[in-house]
Amino acid sequence: MDADLARETRALLASARALVAELAEEGVDSFARRDVGEARAAAAPSGATDVASVPGGGAPAEVRAASGAPGSPRAAEPGDRFLFDSAPDAPRPTLAAVREAIGDCTRCRLAGGRTQIVFGDGDPDAELMFIGEGPGEQEDLQGLPFVGRAGELLTRMIERGLGIPRRSVYICNIVKCRPPGNRTPLADEVTACRGFLDAQIAAVAPKVIVTLGKPASSLLLGRDVPITKVRGTWHDYRGIPVMPTYHPAFVLRQYTEENRRLVWEDLKKALERARADRAG
Repeated sequence: MDADLARETRALLASARALVAELAEEGVDSFARRDVGEARAAAAPSGATDVASVPGGGAPAEVRAASGAPGSPRAAEPGDRFLFDSAPDAPRPTLAAVREAIGDCTRCRLAGGRTQIVFGDGDPDAELMFIGEGPGEQEDLQGLPFVGRAGELLTRMIERGLGIPRRSVYICNIVKCRPPGNRTPLADEVTACRGFLDAQIAAVAPKVIVTLGKPASSLLLGRDVPITKVRGTWHDYRGIPVMPTYHPAFVLRQYTEENRRLVWEDLKKALERARADRAG
């Protein structure tokens, strides 16, 4: 084996070990096997399933429902519909009202495996809002977003990197219940939570949204996006500037100086823009 191949092999093994350690920390101990038909359904082009009905555009491949998946979301209730109203003159909801509307949610299959709903955490009037994918094991146990290893890294990024307390930002996920084995949420699960995510955004009214990872970035950008291409670039969601960046779990798996620098630059841009908008 030549030297370059040996170095590449060692790097791949190190990344694999880091991933296994992270998954173990988050409580993942197995992966469900998927048959060929199911895999093809999950990889279908955007709009091939029910994601066309998701407000704001198509959803990424990671959040599309697999054909024949068990369970179904319950019908939206009138209170849900009020909170989903995105008209310019619609009243701004409060986070307390959004949480009350969610109730003891059984709108999708994720309800059957959760310990508790993980709604969100932070300043209800935050200038910066961070949106991730879904709760992991520690989040499910504690009822708070980003409190596992990835959450500890995010907290360090916010407090040591940006120099602001975590409690001064608002953090939530695109789904509020832990997917089994920490898998990526399916389309109907995201659809069931989508109105509540939009209501959280409306309630907080942040100056800037930071999307953490591909699923959250793709959902808010309305199309399936490669996170390596869109991170560090400005986008817009209902008039709010959006800065996509790597998920802290990815940074833990690929803990390189380059990845840490890129995320740090993204977060600095987000904070600078939020402060500029406040000053303007």
